[in-house]
Amino acid sequence: MTAIISRNVVVTGFVKSLSICAIVLLAACARDPDLIGIDNPEIPVASVATATKHKIFLASTRQPTETAGVFFSEDRAPSLGLASVQVSIPPTHIVGELNRPKVLPPDPRTEYAVVDPVRFDSNGAFVAAVNAELAKRPRGERDILFFVHGYNNTTSDAVLRLAQFVQDSDFQGVPVLFDWASAANVTRYVYDMNSALIARPQAIEIGKILDQTIAEGYDVFAHSMGSLLVMEGMVDLAQRGELDDASRLRNVILASPDIDMDLFRSQIAALDAIKDRLYVLMSEDDKALSFSRRVAGGVPRVGASNAEELAELGVFAIDLTDVDDSSSGTHSKFAGSPEVVELLGTALNNSSNFSARSRGIHLSDMLSGIPITVAF
Repeated sequence: MTAIISRNVVVTGFVKSLSICAIVLLAACARDPDLIGIDNPEIPVASVATATKHKIFLASTRQPTETAGVFFSEDRAPSLGLASVQVSIPPTHIVGELNRPKVLPPDPRTEYAVVDPVRFDSNGAFVAAVNAELAKRPRGERDILFFVHGYNNTTSDAVLRLAQFVQDSDFQGVPVLFDWASAANVTRYVYDMNSALIARPQAIEIGKILDQTIAEGYDVFAHSMGSLLVMEGMVDLAQRGELDDASRLRNVILASPDIDMDLFRSQIAALDAIKDRLYVLMSEDDKALSFSRRVAGGVPRVGASNAEELAELGVFAIDLTDVDDSSSGTHSKFAGSPEVVELLGTALNNSSNFSARSRGIHLSDMLSGIPITVAF
């Protein structure tokens, strides 16, 4: 009897493992096609006058590739690559949704398209291009949104998400994507974590390049595992005594941060100079971070922790647990929920709302009637 039970347990465990693997493989196979630089010859982006266009700048730690639609691969590059693309948002777009094509070429009347990819061969050329975009904005709106994507992202994934966020938040400045070398494969979590950590020097490097622009201010927005990269990069700067010079840094917003809670406490202890500019968007029902927690041996993740606990560390905690209208699931409420993305846009375009701890009460007032709470 004991032998039969043991065998059944083994078989059950084996079947369960196969089921998990099958789900993972199906998820990997279901990824939408990469689309950078692929226009529609019959309905080109330029022919759709009602589409909205956003220029996105990229700083990538990936290897460049000539593979159609990919632009930058999953492989790590020894040096930083600088580029730009133009994203076309269809006139049918609905706030909170990402109308990504399932097949190529995209139809720019109803789907996102990414065209005009450009690689810059020098820092100076990149700075000049960013400055040209900043100069199109009136004074007071010449800001940069520095966006760092999360785990399991291709360059196409990250570009489209940033473009959708810029569109729906009505961000008025210039968006810059830090595109670190994610494998874009759910089975390669450790590869992604190592890629994020390896990219710290390049994140600091692009920060110094952007310091050469005419930008009036910067907001850093990191999602998921990208938050680990940002926090570790800032700790590096703090240890070198360089973080105090970040006078143009306005806010650091961590959305669903995939960071070990104990590690976060040690990071915060090293970042006293900017702690009052740090915001955490968290949700206790974050399913992706539940997976991360299991991978990490049960250690809680910051993005699925308790808002009051985060506030005790001296940061603003914005609790999205009760938000249930995200089209992008529980891990990307910052972009998938119309009310959240519009709130963030209001804050980013009026930095006084997110600029000092004394504004916490005002921020709470802004949220009146919305299922979002703030702890500070």
